[in-house]
Amino acid sequence: MIRLFKHYIPHAVLLLGLLDFALLVVASEMAWQLRAAQIGMEPGPVSGRWLSLVGIAGVVWLAMIAVGVYGPYALRSLRFAGARLLVAISLGIIALATIDWILPGQTFWRSTLLYAMGLAIFVLVADRLLLNSFLGSSAFRRRVMVLGAGDRAQRLRRLGDRPESGFAIVSYIAMGEPERTVEEAIPREAIHDLGRFVENLGVSEVVLALQERRNSLPLQDLLRIKTKGVHVNDFSSFLERETGRVDLDTVNPSWLIFSDGFSSSRMFSGVVKRLFDIVASLTLLILTAPIIALFAVLVKLDSAGPAFFRQRRVGLFGQDFELVKLRSMRVDAEKDGAKWAETNDTRITRIGRLIRKVRIDELPQTWSVLKGEMSFVGPRPEVPQFVDQLQDQIPFYQERHMVKPGITGWAQINFPYGASTQDSRKKLEYDLYYAKNYTPFLDLVILLQTLRVILWPEGAR
Repeated sequence: MIRLFKHYIPHAVLLLGLLDFALLVVASEMAWQLRAAQIGMEPGPVSGRWLSLVGIAGVVWLAMIAVGVYGPYALRSLRFAGARLLVAISLGIIALATIDWILPGQTFWRSTLLYAMGLAIFVLVADRLLLNSFLGSSAFRRRVMVLGAGDRAQRLRRLGDRPESGFAIVSYIAMGEPERTVEEAIPREAIHDLGRFVENLGVSEVVLALQERRNSLPLQDLLRIKTKGVHVNDFSSFLERETGRVDLDTVNPSWLIFSDGFSSSRMFSGVVKRLFDIVASLTLLILTAPIIALFAVLVKLDSAGPAFFRQRRVGLFGQDFELVKLRSMRVDAEKDGAKWAETNDTRITRIGRLIRKVRIDELPQTWSVLKGEMSFVGPRPEVPQFVDQLQDQIPFYQERHMVKPGITGWAQINFPYGASTQDSRKKLEYDLYYAKNYTPFLDLVILLQTLRVILWPEGAR
C-alpha cells in the first residue's frame, strides 16, 4: 500500500486510478480532434489546450472516486465497476456542461463533451477488460508472514481470504502458544534461521499476532527480520491499515499513545478545515435555501408540528449544542425518550422517508457548521442520553469527542446506519481511525464518497 497524507491506498487501486486519469485525457483529446474534423476546423496544437484536457479529465475522475469506482469491489467485479463508471462519467459530463455554461470558454464546447463521454466509456471499460484479472492477481498482493498461530492469526487468515484483500499470507509461524488455531503453522523451533526463511519466501512484511505478549516477545527474531529490510508490524496497526478502522478488541491505551497519529500538524489542518467549513456552509446555505424552504412547507403539510426538529447533541470536548434538521418523524416520536431509529420505523412520516433517503433533512445543519459547532466532516453527534450509556459500555468512546462532530464522516461512508450498542461500537472504530489519521486529504475523500452514500442509500433510515 501507498501512504498518502496518512491514508493508505492499495497499489492496484492507485495504478488503476492514474491509468484512468491518463486515458480520460486521451479521450478528451480524441473528442476534440473528432469534433474539429467534423466541422472542418484546424484542431491546433495540443499545447494550447492541455489545461482544458486535464481539467475535463480531473472532473470526471473525481466523479469516479465519488461514486465508488475505486471501492473494494472495483478489482473483482467488472459488472459492478461498469455500472459505476456509467454513472460517474454521466455526472462528470453534466458537471462540465454546467461549468461551460456558467464560465463559457473558447477551447471546449459542450458538443465536444458528448464525444468525450462516449470515448471515455469505451476506453475505461476496455481498460478494465484488459487489466481486471491482472490488477486483482497476486502480483499486487503483499507477501505476509504471520508470527502466531492462535485466534489473531485466524482473524488475519479470514481477512486475507477476502477477494479484495491487498495481501496474501505465505506462512504462519507457531511461537509456542498453548492453543493453536492455525493447524498448518510451522513451529518456530523447526526453523534454524528465521531471517533466511523470510528471504527465501520473498516476504515483504511480518505481522506479530501473539495473543499474549508479556515476556513472550521474540525480540531476537524480530530484530533479525528487521535487519533483513522486511517491514515488521504489530497486529493492531496492521488491522488499522487494512480495514480503515481501529480494532477495539485488541487496542489498549498504550497503543493509542505510542502509535502514529494525533499529530501536532493538526493546528494548520484545523485552520484549513475551518476556512473550508465557513466558505462551503455559506455557499451551501445560499444555494439550498429554496430547497430547505420548499421541503419545510411539505413537512408542515404532511404532518402536524413544526417544520424543523431541534435536539440537544454532544459536540466537541463533550459540550452540548442544539442540532437543527428538517423534521422527518411525528412530533410525538420521542415522547417516551430518545431511542434508536429502526428499519421501516413507523415514527417516520411520508415526506420524512423521502428526505432521509436523499439526506435533505441534513441541510439545515450547515447553520451549525457556520457557527462552528459542527464541521462538514466528523463523527455524527449523538444524543446526551445515548452518550452516557455508550461511554459506560464501549471503551474509548469519549475519544470521539476530541474532534468536531460532522454532517458526514468516515463511519457514515463505511458502515450502514447504526441502531444498537454493537453498531455504535463498530462505528466508533471508524470514528477513532478518523480522529487518529485526520488530514484535509481524508476529508476530501469522505466528502467525495458521500455522493455514493446519497446515490445508493443502503443504510439510510
